[in-house]
Order: sequence, then structure tokens, then C-alpha cells
Amino acid sequence: MASAIDTLTDRALELARLTVVRRIITAIAVALSALLQTFLIQAFVEPANLLPSGFTGIAVLVNQITSLGGVHISTSVGMLLLNIPVAALCWGSISKRFVIFSMAQVALSSLLLNVLNFDPLLGDKMMLVIFGGFISGLSIAIALKAGASTGGTDFIALLVSNRTGKTIWGFIFAGNCLLLVVFGMLFGWDNAAYSIVFQFIATKSIDSFYHRYDRVTLQITTKRAEEVMDAYIERFQHGISCAEVIGGYSREKMYLLHTVISTYESADIIALVCEVDPGAVINVFRTDNFVGGWWHGHVDEPVPTAVPDPDKPARHARRTPRPNELREDDGR
Repeated sequence: MASAIDTLTDRALELARLTVVRRIITAIAVALSALLQTFLIQAFVEPANLLPSGFTGIAVLVNQITSLGGVHISTSVGMLLLNIPVAALCWGSISKRFVIFSMAQVALSSLLLNVLNFDPLLGDKMMLVIFGGFISGLSIAIALKAGASTGGTDFIALLVSNRTGKTIWGFIFAGNCLLLVVFGMLFGWDNAAYSIVFQFIATKSIDSFYHRYDRVTLQITTKRAEEVMDAYIERFQHGISCAEVIGGYSREKMYLLHTVISTYESADIIALVCEVDPGAVINVFRTDNFVGGWWHGHVDEPVPTAVPDPDKPARHARRTPRPNELREDDGR
């Protein structure tokens, strides 16, 4: 039984190496994300009069403001109008595949908002806030896990990160706060307060499901440094450093390896190290910040992360990364 499971797992990993399979999985995830977002807006956001974050929140706010006057711009139209120019701006600067799938998510969400009609499931406003926040975070995490996004601020953040190496999430947070202030002034501070709780739950839900950009440091003590480094470099694309040390108890010569990786890779790398050297001692600790040419890897993440990317050969640890290799994806 165990052998059959291992065979199926190996076969699944082989299929996952195919770009077409990853793209199919991404397309399915994007469709599911769009469906969840449509369900969220119609069954939770609108009945509870909530304001989501990002461009979706702007579209909802514009919808409500224009509904007070003679011109009505629906949420679905607003989402498209806001995302199209930003996507066009980002087209030459970030992964084209990422832009295409993200805009597909936005377009499909806009279409489904006009085709489907979901009724509220809950009568209590606080329950709508809590479960709506969870569904909001889940819909975004599904798109991100598949190598896409729900558009909007994700485009802008990635564009700025690629061009400057800095993040602008602080400015995005300030923008969301400004939206909430405008929303509160126009539609009541109670609704703004509920929206804050809604956005907080959504953010925590994303953090729970999506760990692509969290980083950890592996500190590996081993006597078989050459074998471990060769296996590591062959299968993963991060750099690794090696220092010679003396064991405090045995007084024998050992080697201390350091590497910084994404948390989603840690289990696979630890398994690889233990396979090469069962006697290795591995310490894992959180990395809050990292300065240098750290390779972010592709956005693609709809399959187990130990699978090497077929579109990009493994880098040698001593090779200096070129700027275009620090992008999220090569666009293929």
C-alpha cells in the first residue's frame, strides 16, 4: 500500500513539472477564487454594508457613492475600470503570466457579479462580518497559491518591489484607512467599524493560508557538507554558505551550513538534508528581514514546492544573480 502511494506521489510530481499542468491548475484556482469573491460581495459585503480593502473596496465605495446620484457605476464595472490601466502599466515590468491570470480573475469576478445572484446566508451582521472576512481571505489566498492574484494593489506592490526592491504595504494600509474614513463619513461610523473587523479577519485568513513570502533560516550541522550542498544546489535555487566548526562534545571537525529559504520550501529541504545525512542537526528559526540578492522564485505555487521549475535551471550557489532573475516569474 505504501509503495503504491509513493508511486502515485512520484507520478503526480512528474506531471506537476509540466507547465501546461500548472497552468490548468492556476486557471481552475482563478475560477474558484472569482466565484468565491462573487459570493462574498453578494451574500456578505452588500447585505452587511461592508467595505473590502484594495481596489475591490474602491469599486464598492464608488458604487455606493454613485448610487446616491444620477450616475451609477456598478461594482463589477468599477473593478474592471480600476484594474485595466494598472495591469497595462505593469505589463512590461512584472510577469506577463501573472498579469494575465490576475486580470482573468478580475474579469471573471466582474462577469459573475452580473450573472449570478447569491442571497445572504446569515441574518446577524456580526456573523456576516466574521464569515465574510474568512471567505474574503480564502478567495485571495487561493488565487495567490495558484500564482495569480485578485489584481489591484497586488499589481502595484509587485511593480514597486521589482523596480525599487522596497515594499509599499505601509502606503497601501494608509490608503485603506483613508477609504474607511470616507466610507464612515458618508455611510456611518458603525459600518466603518464593522469593515475594519472584516478586513482584519480577511488579512489573518490570508496569513493562515499563504506563506509564500515568509522566510526562515536553516542552520545545518553536518559532517557531509559537500554532499549536502551538492544535493541542495541541484534541487533548489537559493545560495548556501559553509563554515568549518568543531563539535563541543566530540571535538570532531564538522561543518555549519546556513541558507535562507521560504517557509513553504522548508519541509522539502529538511527532508532532503536528512536523506543525504541522517545524522545532520538542523535548526530552523524565523527570518524577519533579509538584505541581498535573495531569489524570490516563481509565483507558481499550485503544486508541491519541492518540484524544480522546468523553465529555469538550478543556479549554482556561487553565481551572482542577475536583476531579471529576481522577478517573481519569467512570464512563460
